[in-house]
Amino acid sequence: MTPAERLIVALDVADLESTRRLVQRLAPTVTHFKIGSELFTACGPAAVELVQKAGAKVFLDLKFHDIPNTVARAARMATRLGVWMFNVHLQGGVAMCREAVAAAQEEAQKSRGSGHPRPLVLGVTLLTSMGEKDLVDLGIRKTVKDQVLYLTQVAQKAGLDGVVASAQETKVLRFAAGPTFVIVTPGIRPAGASLGDQVRVETPAVALKAGASYLVVGRPITEAADPVAAAQAILQEMAAASPQ
Repeated sequence: MTPAERLIVALDVADLESTRRLVQRLAPTVTHFKIGSELFTACGPAAVELVQKAGAKVFLDLKFHDIPNTVARAARMATRLGVWMFNVHLQGGVAMCREAVAAAQEEAQKSRGSGHPRPLVLGVTLLTSMGEKDLVDLGIRKTVKDQVLYLTQVAQKAGLDGVVASAQETKVLRFAAGPTFVIVTPGIRPAGASLGDQVRVETPAVALKAGASYLVVGRPITEAADPVAAAQAILQEMAAASPQ
C-alpha cells in the first residue's frame, strides 16, 4: 500500500459544513476518513454519504458494545451504509464480536448488487487515552501490553479482521497475529505535536516500522493552519519509513 492508502484522517467535527470543508480540501490528498461518535451523533448517515461522494472511504468508528443481537443489527446498518470499515469493543466478548462479523457478511451478500463488499470489522483493544493506572482502577491486573495482547487474541478467536491498538503495542501484536492481520493505530502525533488527551502515542514513522497497517491522525491535520500541508508532511514521513 502507498502512504496515502495507509493514512486515515479523523473528522472530529460536529456539523456537515465543517466536514464538507475538510473533505473538499483534503480529498485529493487523503482517501480514507474516520467518522466517530461526535460527527455521527450530530449528522448521522449524511456524514458518511458526504465522504463517499467525494470518492473517499469511511472508517465508522462507533465502537459498538452491547448485547450480541443489538450489535449484529448495528453491523447490518453499517454494512448497508457502504462503509469500508467499522469497529466493535472487544470488552463485549467473543459472542458479540462473532455476531457482528456474521451479520456484516450476511448483509453484504444480500446486497451484492450495491457493489459494497463486507466492511472490515475491527476490535477496539484499549483506548490510547488509557494507561496502567486506568487498568488498576478497573480492577484489571495486567500491564497495558498484556491486556492489549489478550484482547487481540479475543479478536482472532471471534474472526475479526483486525484490531485498533496504539503503536506502543503494535510490534508485539504484529509478531503474535501475523502479517495479514489488520492493525489500525490511533494516537499518532508528528514530532513536536501536542499530545492532547492521548497517553500512548507515537510518530508515524515509529508506528509503521512497528507494523501498523493504517494510521489514524486527527487534530494534527484537521486543526492545522494548513490541513493539506500537514497531511502532506505526514505522508512524507510515512513514505520515508515505509519499506521500499
